[in-house]
Amino acid sequence: MSTVPRRLLSAAALATVVVSLTGCRGATVPMQPAPDAANPLCAEVSVRLPSAVDGLPIRATDAQATGAWGEPAMVLLRCGVTSPGPTTAECVDLDGIDWIVDRSLEAQSIYTFTTFGRSPAVEVTVDASGDSPVSGTGALIDLKDAVGRLPQTSKCLGADDVLGAGVGPSSTSTPGAPGGTAVATLEPVPSASTAP
Repeated sequence: MSTVPRRLLSAAALATVVVSLTGCRGATVPMQPAPDAANPLCAEVSVRLPSAVDGLPIRATDAQATGAWGEPAMVLLRCGVTSPGPTTAECVDLDGIDWIVDRSLEAQSIYTFTTFGRSPAVEVTVDASGDSPVSGTGALIDLKDAVGRLPQTSKCLGADDVLGAGVGPSSTSTPGAPGGTAVATLEPVPSASTAP
């Protein structure tokens, strides 16, 4: 047999193995890096990603500054997304980290959370549609130590924060903020509360 057919057979065998491995459970999760994924602060987040989120094991990903958890992946993280500006969208504070909540895919039990007041921003997508639904709140709390490494420059505010205590609706019933949470405005945060 000549060397050319052997090389072709070797290449075909290698291709078969690669295809087989990529179809296996536990394979690398394909993801797209965020525009600012190369930001050194995203490296700080990446090296602190937990080995489990809401009980789901971490998975390997193929993009910089990303994370994935679960079989199949039910929690996806991307660091380096564009920091959101002021919005009337739902904004929740979980353990000192403000998150803008996107419920546009709620019918499919998919929720996207984006940090507010931190740059670069982190986006976490949670697919709660599986047999063992994951908790968005649980996932975000488990990611707190990693995401908290990003400096906080502003915070979510409620109506009392903007209008003054006792004036207008309370922060638990802010108009335009679904779920009765705060509105995301660019209120500077004193440097003492910046993440270490």
